Amino acid sequence: MTTLTVTARGQVTFRKEVLKHLGIRPGEQIELDLLPDGRGVIRAARPAGSIGDFIGLLSGRTVKVATLEEIDAAAAKGWANEE
Repeated sequence: MTTLTVTARGQVTFRKEVLKHLGIRPGEQIELDLLPDGRGVIRAARPAGSIGDFIGLLSGRTVKVATLEEIDAAAAKGWANEE
């Protein structure tokens, strides 16, 4: 168990090993869920995107539309490490 000290200003500093365990890097955020029994659950705050946000992400960025054959050829080159 890791013990943290609360400062006079009510702040806590997490040790590097705790942040590493949570997968949190500098500048990222932490979520804290307060439970009714006085406990809290801490986890890395991850953006909650939807599939709708992903679909159309590149829409309008190009005027060229690839055919299925061109897509297949590009995928085959990628797997073969060809450019």
